[in-house]
Amino acid sequence: MAGNSGGPWGGGNSGGGRQQPPSGGDGGGRRPDGDKPQIPDIDELMRKGQDQLRVLMGGRGNGGGTNGTGGGMPGGPRLTRGTILIALGVALVLWLTASFYTVKPEEKSVELFLGDYYSTGNPGLNFAPWPFVTAEVIAVTRERTEDIGVGGRLDDAGLMLTGDENIVDIDFQVVWNINDPAKFLFNLRDPQMTIRAVSESAMREIIAQSELAPILNRDRGSIASRLQDLIKSTLDSYDSGMNVVRVNFDKADPPQQVIDAFREVQAAEQERDKLEKQADAYANRVLAGARGEAAQVLEEAEGYRAQVVNEAEGEASRFSAVLEEYLKAPEVTRKRLYLETMEEVLGRVDKIIIDEQSGQGVVPYLPLNELRGNQSTTRAGAAQTGGN
Repeated sequence: MAGNSGGPWGGGNSGGGRQQPPSGGDGGGRRPDGDKPQIPDIDELMRKGQDQLRVLMGGRGNGGGTNGTGGGMPGGPRLTRGTILIALGVALVLWLTASFYTVKPEEKSVELFLGDYYSTGNPGLNFAPWPFVTAEVIAVTRERTEDIGVGGRLDDAGLMLTGDENIVDIDFQVVWNINDPAKFLFNLRDPQMTIRAVSESAMREIIAQSELAPILNRDRGSIASRLQDLIKSTLDSYDSGMNVVRVNFDKADPPQQVIDAFREVQAAEQERDKLEKQADAYANRVLAGARGEAAQVLEEAEGYRAQVVNEAEGEASRFSAVLEEYLKAPEVTRKRLYLETMEEVLGRVDKIIIDEQSGQGVVPYLPLNELRGNQSTTRAGAAQTGGN
């Protein structure tokens, strides 16, 4: 065979005529080079891929990738009814996936219609037709905290001036959550910075109205309650949509630079208070004793006065009664008075009455036992006097 000088298929006779491809060939799948098989080139692979894509899209391939003459234009894709329905179904699924969303029980959603507030979604499955309506899901029951002055010695957030011109270092924590997500999203630019600024300002206002000693000792509970109310009222005036759950008043101390001297002053004041209380207790005890003794003397005097007055009134009444009887019977009354007087006088002395007639044989005796007893008593009294 003569050398290949004609066309891309290597065909051609010695006279320069065009050689037709052999029957049963692929119409240009490889370049003939004798009987040795050739590897398909890149153009053939691309044509086969295009044919397969046309078939998938509903078109029709050209059999071997060429027309009857080894060339020709490929057929264009055709849109069938099934293809359109599949595309619409996929688009609908994607749209529903973007429109439906789930809200957890501890969350709420804010729906926006073209960027403006539209409604608030409740927990559960919600529908917001995208792209006209979008949703922002926010956790409303989760507690958030803001610490002011806690462990922060890099700034002066915890240093505050009291009403008696002292400086106190305060650490406290504000616990808050969201009660209105729409207001929270649209009315505040920086919620965390807002609640921090409001909390610090409210605490400074309360501390400026208080003295140092109550802040350090007994007024922490009342200060925390007042602080929570003040923060809440301020945030409500901003329509912030935020709720203050509680305030934790952790610490109130003098500044770190003077805390040692302050503690010494506190110890001295406590010692002074202790001594003052001891002195007050002693004064109260002595004063109470003196008042008791004075009251006792007054009661005794009052009793003596009442006794004397009653005795005098009784004697006067008795004398008046005796006088009336004397006026009625002078002789009898005189004799009765004499007998009563002698009875009273003689009743207080030891006496022995002896009848003159039957007492002629009575012998006087000397009471030696009584005299001896009197002498012993006199000696004991003299000895005791000399010892003193």
